[in-house]
Amino acid sequence: MYQERLSRVAGAVLWTRTVGAAEGGPYRVLPDGCMDVIWCDGELLVTGPDTRAHVARTPAGARFAGLRFAPGRGPAVLGVPAYELRDLRVPLDAVWPGAAARRIAERIGDAADPGRALEDAVTGAARGPGTADRLLVATASRLASGGTVAAAAQAAGLGERQLHRRSLAAFGYGPKTLARVLRLQRALELARRGTPFAAVAVAAGYADQAHLAREVKALAGVPLGELVR
Repeated sequence: MYQERLSRVAGAVLWTRTVGAAEGGPYRVLPDGCMDVIWCDGELLVTGPDTRAHVARTPAGARFAGLRFAPGRGPAVLGVPAYELRDLRVPLDAVWPGAAARRIAERIGDAADPGRALEDAVTGAARGPGTADRLLVATASRLASGGTVAAAAQAAGLGERQLHRRSLAAFGYGPKTLARVLRLQRALELARRGTPFAAVAVAAGYADQAHLAREVKALAGVPLGELVR
């Protein structure tokens, strides 16, 4: 069972998952521009922003609690630039001091509500400034709505090269890559509602259905139809 809600940690969603008896095994994790801190049965991981899908495997009965930071929000809490974690899954003690990471894992493991305990622990142990780069958060919002990189740079008062440099620290990659990732998420949301793929291509901002198919395969590793199924 999967559940999520807005977190008390700024710019984050708290999610929990318990893997049912029939749900164990491999599953595909798609790029979404986010960074996560994840607790799973005593272990704490940090997942960086992905440029491509990866396949994870979980055993039946596994319990998860995670904080998913929206694009540009994670570095303000974790205290590391996003590009250092791009396409990586690392133990929390690779990012924060080992003693602090162990204390957090123990607190969560002993808690009746692992999700709330994770929120409390991350809030208390945050290593970043706590406040995300407002210009980059606004840029992510514009790109998520289908805006162009050029328009986002203009709105931020930055040249495209300047925006690219600042995006590496905030998002883990340049704004063009983030735009591709967020466009994939828009397309998938539309397709899961039952929108015909040709209409998905137009609404999500692709040149045509063939362009949609190429981009989905490049980022997700499988065709759109398989993702929807």
